[in-house]
Amino acid sequence: MQTSLDRNQSYRFYRNVLETLRQGKIPFLISGGFALEHFTGISRDIKDLDIFVLETDIEPALQALAECGYPTELTFSHWLGKVHDHNRTDYVDLIFSSGNGLCKVDPTWFERAVPSEVFDMIAYLCPPEEMIWQKAFIMERERYDGADVAHLIRAQGHALDWQRLVDLFGPHWRVLLSHLILFGFIYPAEHAKIPLWVTQRLLASLDKELAEPSIREQICQGPFLSRLQFRVDTETWGYNDARLATMSPEEVAQWTAAANEKEDKP
Repeated sequence: MQTSLDRNQSYRFYRNVLETLRQGKIPFLISGGFALEHFTGISRDIKDLDIFVLETDIEPALQALAECGYPTELTFSHWLGKVHDHNRTDYVDLIFSSGNGLCKVDPTWFERAVPSEVFDMIAYLCPPEEMIWQKAFIMERERYDGADVAHLIRAQGHALDWQRLVDLFGPHWRVLLSHLILFGFIYPAEHAKIPLWVTQRLLASLDKELAEPSIREQICQGPFLSRLQFRVDTETWGYNDARLATMSPEEVAQWTAAANEKEDKP
């Protein structure tokens, strides 16, 4: 349980991080619990701060924060850095892609950012479409973000740029379709939140794919959804790991090893 002093220390740390990035002219967006509450009204305990930056800005951001005396690290070279407070009780995630290597931050995120107030500062939040895109792929045993996807659609469906959302998923449209189908199961009376043309277009893509000859390449895209639950497919059953199209073998190994360490902890 945090004391008032702990909360004050956390506030100062998080605000200092934001001010340092701003002074360094490093564009950033805030996501995580702050953005989820803004878009859905769901309030959660804030255990850390998720900040999104461009990949080209990750090193300058870490360097600027290190010069302020904060411990920093490039935790995973393909998507994530961290900065800790002096006591290592609080930390900030600096995110420039996603764990599966698919959802890279690019300038269009900033063009569509949503203004808000965080730690008594005017700041910009990740757009809800990009939040849905990232969260849709998180289907680990210990973490499933499908509920966040459903809540974002329920709260923001009327205002979403649905063409943008379809474009973000691109060739991985099946993942989006699966969440839309589940949305109808979760909220039977809310189907109007999803434009009919979106569902029809994705179902037409499914019909077309089913009518085409089967893909001959033995590839498993499951690791895009879970880094551990499909290891048997790629390590024993001979399927090629689809992540190798976006990540190096070393990045895949490091990301998987980190999940093993987390699962082994009591």
